[in-house]
Amino acid sequence: MADIGKYNTLSVVAVTEKGAYLSAGELGEVLLPNRFIPENCKVDDKLTVFIYVDSAERIIATTEKPFGQVDEFVSLKVIQLNKMGAFLDWGLPKDLLVPFNQQHTPMEEGKYYLVRIFLDTTTDRIAASSKLDKYLDIWPASYQKWDKVKLMIGGKTDLGFKAIINDKHWGLLFDNEIFQPLRVGKVVDGFIKNIREDGRIDLSLSRSGEGKVNDFADKLLAHIAENDGFSPLHDKSSPELIQRILGVSKKTFKATVGNLLKKDKITIEKSGLRLK
Repeated sequence: MADIGKYNTLSVVAVTEKGAYLSAGELGEVLLPNRFIPENCKVDDKLTVFIYVDSAERIIATTEKPFGQVDEFVSLKVIQLNKMGAFLDWGLPKDLLVPFNQQHTPMEEGKYYLVRIFLDTTTDRIAASSKLDKYLDIWPASYQKWDKVKLMIGGKTDLGFKAIINDKHWGLLFDNEIFQPLRVGKVVDGFIKNIREDGRIDLSLSRSGEGKVNDFADKLLAHIAENDGFSPLHDKSSPELIQRILGVSKKTFKATVGNLLKKDKITIEKSGLRLK
């Protein structure tokens, strides 16, 4: 069965003047308009398409790629407000609606919001919600300390940034441990730093101690290689410059340089680092 609001690989059953009709199981035959048909398309070809309900209330297929699909979290911009709610640009001709009753706080035109895309199964309409808590796991997390996880950056707080962990739980990144630019909706790798007694989760963008050095070593080597085998960064470089270029603290940078020296992978010159 094909799913509305998601990518599907479907077989072509007919090619007409209007476009190609695709077999979509219980949804019947779904039209892929002419402008999206690949060259030399023929019956029995398999095409990967996105299925949605267009402005004429038809279930239709497209090869255009929206910024997100049903059951995903994504950061989208509000481009219009009206009596129905807020409309978000999600990369398709028909904008994505966030009804008023699905807005965590009243949305404003021109601003970006982290939302969850969902399918209203009674109407087959795709919509979005900024009431994210109801889509996250209510059960306590079972992560172990320093587990590697996927983070989607959420809202800014007085302490740092909230982030969604593996699409399941909220966690917190503290300002004094962030050494790279973050924005709502950005996806980054992170680590479980601590799970408190109340169930709240502290996060880190890098592991501690030796683990942090090992994680950063490949990035530093790649940085040097990309600059023709030489980097002008050294122990006298400012913490701000190191953070801006490499996204880590000067402490981590110096520890990693020492580690790579021991492994005979770099040499230190007066004006920087050279790859061996």
